[in-house]
Amino acid sequence: MTISRRKLIEPQITPFYHVINRCVRRAYLCGDDPYNGKNYHHRRGWIVNKIKQLAAVFCIDVCAYAVMSNHYHLVLKIDTEQQQKLTPEEVISRWLQLFNGHPIAVDFLKEGQIGSDKQQALSNLVAEWQQRLGSISWFMRCLNEEIARNKNIGQP
Repeated sequence: MTISRRKLIEPQITPFYHVINRCVRRAYLCGDDPYNGKNYHHRRGWIVNKIKQLAAVFCIDVCAYAVMSNHYHLVLKIDTEQQQKLTPEEVISRWLQLFNGHPIAVDFLKEGQIGSDKQQALSNLVAEWQQRLGSISWFMRCLNEEIARNKNIGQP
């Protein structure tokens, strides 16, 4: 039985992790698919671009990667020091590069301040997002979701 990444990852013990993700049911991610005769080599470019985009947003360094025909490997390093140094503005700004923002966070970025009644909600959001920006699980979620979405909407 598999164990979730959340239970396997201990950045205080080691910040480096080798992550593998593969396709199921003989599906091809990149290259020539011998079963249907199609070539998916062009997908490698959008996978690599997404890896680079996520590495710029998350507090996770991509030490190495390899995109194979039906799977990929990543060697990741969690940068907890960078994660802890992020200001609330940086956390919100990074998060909004990937997701639609909560109205309180968007207002805070636009106005530079929010009412005292919304301050606790903003603090909770920033703390949650800051934790996620150092999470390999969230990094992989964003990467795999993009791969699946592009494939399923008919991107060849």
